[in-house]
Amino acid sequence: MVKLFLILLGSFWMSCGNSPHAAKKAISLEEKKEESLRTSNDTILLDDSKNEGATVSEETKAVATTAAPVAIAGERSKPSEKEVVKPDHSKWTSLLAKYVNAKGDVDYKSFQNDAGSLDRYLYQLAENSPEKDWSKNEKLAYYINLYNAATVKLILDNYPTTSIMDIKNPWGRNWIKTGDGVLSLGNIEHKILRKMNEPRIHFAINCASFSCPKLLNKAFTADQMQKQLHEVTLEFINDATRNSISKEKMQLSKIFKWYKKDFTKNGSLADYIKPYTEVEINGNADIDFLKYDWNLNEAK
Repeated sequence: MVKLFLILLGSFWMSCGNSPHAAKKAISLEEKKEESLRTSNDTILLDDSKNEGATVSEETKAVATTAAPVAIAGERSKPSEKEVVKPDHSKWTSLLAKYVNAKGDVDYKSFQNDAGSLDRYLYQLAENSPEKDWSKNEKLAYYINLYNAATVKLILDNYPTTSIMDIKNPWGRNWIKTGDGVLSLGNIEHKILRKMNEPRIHFAINCASFSCPKLLNKAFTADQMQKQLHEVTLEFINDATRNSISKEKMQLSKIFKWYKKDFTKNGSLADYIKPYTEVEINGNADIDFLKYDWNLNEAK
């Protein structure tokens, strides 16, 4: 009887593995996995922010690999002497206006019909990457549009899918050709854009998910860059589906957690957010981070 009692007691304790505490631990591990995937290239030299004028040739060569880039429709042989032309982002604007609604949701199913046009835009970017004499705003426009266009292409190449997280290594795979190198989405975000000392880029680039800042339905351009960055930051921070801000408590997007050091170089998170909200945030306000919705930002 004693032996039987011990066996039953052991079974009871084994069943406790399904307790709320165990479930909470499992959720915590899942969140850590999510964070690792999203910020896998977070170990860049962020203190190198003064190097905002790094040229493309230097940047892309630094992250170039021997991996062959994905073939782009309409690709033609390079001329013997390449003439560098600043990209015409109006082609990207036309595609965005056609397939992205005001909320930033994308009609990926219909976008497939224009996959060739998207490929040609990406090829134009690949053939005309930034030079040393390009302004910071021109480089920002180039890399923000490149990131967003490449993300849409990644989804189209794997469509139908319910989440970018279901795609193998979505941010780490090198396939985006630009200049003399081949980049990953992570390279563009962490090794180029984040080194330009402009934290508002986090509200301009889109990761094809509902909790991401919305995909703007027009291209970013050099002449409108500062205005556009202000507008997307203002809209994201005040979007109640992504942030909830009150005087004593802020429930923020995990973007503010993942890239906290980008936003707090000159103060706290509250200090960064205050200029974009009419709420008088208490300096000691509690901060929580909301669950991130990785479902595909597909128009219904």
